[in-house]
Amino acid sequence: MAEPPRVSFLIAGVQKGGTTALFDYLGDYPDVALSTVKEVHFFDDEARDWSSTDYADYHANFGAPDGRPTGEATPIYSYWPGALERAKAYNSALKLILVLRDPVQRAWSHWRMEFARGAETEPFAWCIRQGRQRLFASEPWGHHREFSYVERGFYGEQLERVFGLFPRGQVLVLTSDALRGEPATALDTVRGFLGLPPAPPPVAREVHVGREMDYPSELTPQDTAWLREVYATDDLRLKTMTGLSFG
Repeated sequence: MAEPPRVSFLIAGVQKGGTTALFDYLGDYPDVALSTVKEVHFFDDEARDWSSTDYADYHANFGAPDGRPTGEATPIYSYWPGALERAKAYNSALKLILVLRDPVQRAWSHWRMEFARGAETEPFAWCIRQGRQRLFASEPWGHHREFSYVERGFYGEQLERVFGLFPRGQVLVLTSDALRGEPATALDTVRGFLGLPPAPPPVAREVHVGREMDYPSELTPQDTAWLREVYATDDLRLKTMTGLSFG
């Protein structure tokens, strides 16, 4: 028989949005319990038999239950098909935190990361245009862990899925600008969302800054305009649901 839920919250998105910083900040609070590694990658594991799930190896990433809010941060969850459905099956009372960043800047940062580590060899301008066709040759169809520069920025689509699975009271949407610019306020909001009282804020810092190297591309005004157009309809969906807009 599967173990009962131990994890009570997920930082479920988005990649390059500030999830590492949020996880790092929360680690300063003794009344929050976090996974031993930041990204557990449990609910997006396609090699697992999801028809009969044993959560023992998932729980091995956490300490023994002690009443504290317990969570992890795997930002692909909000994007990866089936991940949130599996999370709900695990614990329908899960609280989800999403940290959103301007999708154009997010795509650019994502490309820089993949290029720096050698997963990407093509220029950014090609990747956000013709390169999107690569996702149709991947599995699951239309999704890719590395080359999803544009697709991960459709926040309206992702949040529609989130709100279709979880009550809005179980979902907190932050912005990377708020976390970076006013970390104390953002962390007070997160603590309140997790049912915790206010606490002295951790020392503000930069976490997981992108690698400095010579890149063969730069983010041009043409690329920015192209992506703004690509995201325009989705941005309206996001604004309707949350009041946030990056347009």
